[in-house]
Amino acid sequence: MLEISLFELRKTVTELEERLSSVEDEGNEWKTRYETQVELNKQLERQINILQYKVELIRGKPADKLSVIRTFDQMPVSSLKEVLKQLEEEKKSLQNQLKDYELRLEQEAKAYHKANDKRRMYLSEILQTSATRKIVERRKANAQTGKGENQILRGRYSVPGDPKMVNPQKESIKKTVEMKQLPKLKH
Repeated sequence: MLEISLFELRKTVTELEERLSSVEDEGNEWKTRYETQVELNKQLERQINILQYKVELIRGKPADKLSVIRTFDQMPVSSLKEVLKQLEEEKKSLQNQLKDYELRLEQEAKAYHKANDKRRMYLSEILQTSATRKIVERRKANAQTGKGENQILRGRYSVPGDPKMVNPQKESIKKTVEMKQLPKLKH
């Protein structure tokens, strides 16, 4: 019985040693969490102090516009210096935020213009491709229906359909061919 108890105690000791080693490994994580929380608490305390000070300033008579000045006049020089430091820190913080927002706005504007240029390029490609596709489909349809080249030319360039003008073997052309639209030149 004593041997069983001794065995169980040794087993418990080894388990506890294993837990201790795993806790030591986790120590860095918990230490980091603790330090982060302490820093966050300090920042929150500073914000609380600033807000309490602002509340005290606001508690003065709202109708009395000089109450803020009177409050500053009544404050000792050390407190005024502390308030000045806090206001300077707040100013720096706001300036940094403004710079960050300006930078972000500039980057987003560049991204917008780049995307808009790509969109325009794709739209022009789509229009060109659809126009080319329509021309090819018309040619296929005309080839399947047996229309001649003369009819394709008449439809494309608005050439009048007078057979005397189109086929010079029947008679000589007396009129000049009028075209409403000139053919496009390829570069």
